[in-house]
Amino acid sequence: MEFLTETEKQALDDKLEQLKNKRPQITTRIAEARALGDLKENADYHAARDDQALNEAEIRRLEQRLKTVQVADKSHVPDGVAFVGSVIRLRDLGDGSEDLYKLVGQASGNFDADEIEVTSTSPMGESLMKARVGEQVKVDLPRGTKRFEIIEII
Repeated sequence: MEFLTETEKQALDDKLEQLKNKRPQITTRIAEARALGDLKENADYHAARDDQALNEAEIRRLEQRLKTVQVADKSHVPDGVAFVGSVIRLRDLGDGSEDLYKLVGQASGNFDADEIEVTSTSPMGESLMKARVGEQVKVDLPRGTKRFEIIEII
């Protein structure tokens, strides 16, 4: 089961709606290209059909994903426990540096934020899920194992 914040789920719902609303435009493009004649050498027709196939595949993927996601309800999570939507201040026990990490269900791709996004299914996210302030977590990363201490959960 995949956990998402309410905002992340809403973003997926919005994207699905946009893709569904794109269907009539693609159908119109196919009809216009078909009207041009010979379909064997009609690049516009083949491009529109490819767009249609990609659009429908993405719709199916999102619909399937939305069937299995669950919105994280932080009201049932005790204070001081990391869960999806939490911002966590970690101290790297190797070099003493501190950084803010945000535990998310789906990465937004926004690199301008003050926090580093960590998905709940990543090695770091799995280590942080349900951890508490003061605990040390071990994360197996591609470049080796790192240890962090949880300083604060916001």
